[in-house]
Amino acid sequence: MSSERAVIESCKQWVTDVIIGLNFCPFAKPVIESGVVNFSVINVQRLELCLQAVCDELSRLAVDNNIETSLLIYPVGFESFDDYLELAGIAENLLIDEGYEGVFQLATFHPDYCFEGQVYDDAANYTNRSPYPMLHILREASVEKVLENIADPEKIPNRNIAFAREKGMGALSVMLDNCITKD
Repeated sequence: MSSERAVIESCKQWVTDVIIGLNFCPFAKPVIESGVVNFSVINVQRLELCLQAVCDELSRLAVDNNIETSLLIYPVGFESFDDYLELAGIAENLLIDEGYEGVFQLATFHPDYCFEGQVYDDAANYTNRSPYPMLHILREASVEKVLENIADPEKIPNRNIAFAREKGMGALSVMLDNCITKD
C-alpha cells in the first residue's frame, strides 16, 4: 500500500469508526455510504502550496456537484497544532476572499486538537482529533438542509462532549490509534 493510500485508508477508518461509529456527526453516514466524499492527500509542506490546494478544491467543488464534501489531509508540515491553526485560519480567510462565504464552510481536525479554553487531556478534544491534520470542506446548503431534519441540532456539540468524556481518554485514544494504517 502506498503511503498516500495508507493515509487515506486511515482517515476513512477514522470517519467510519469514530465519526460515524460514535455518532459525533449524525449526518456523516449517508454521505459516506453514497460515496460522495473526496479524500485528498496534500503531501507538501510549503504553506503557499497547501493553501493553493484549498483554493483548487473550492474551485472544483464549485463546479462539481457529484462531490458533496471534501477532506484535505496534510500528513506532513502541520504536526504542530499551532502551525495547523495558522493554516486553518488562513484557509478560512481564503474561503471568504475567494467568494465562497455562505457557499462552503470549513471544519478542522488534528491529532492534537485542543478546543480553546480546554486542557489538552480533556476527552472532549477527541471529537475533533483525527489520524492526520485535515481541513474538511462542507457545502453550507447541504449542512442547512440536513439540520432542518435534526431535532435540536444546537445540542449536538454538548452531547458529543458529554459522550466523549463518558467514553474517556483511554478508550478514545485507542480508537484513534487503531485507525492508523501502517505502510
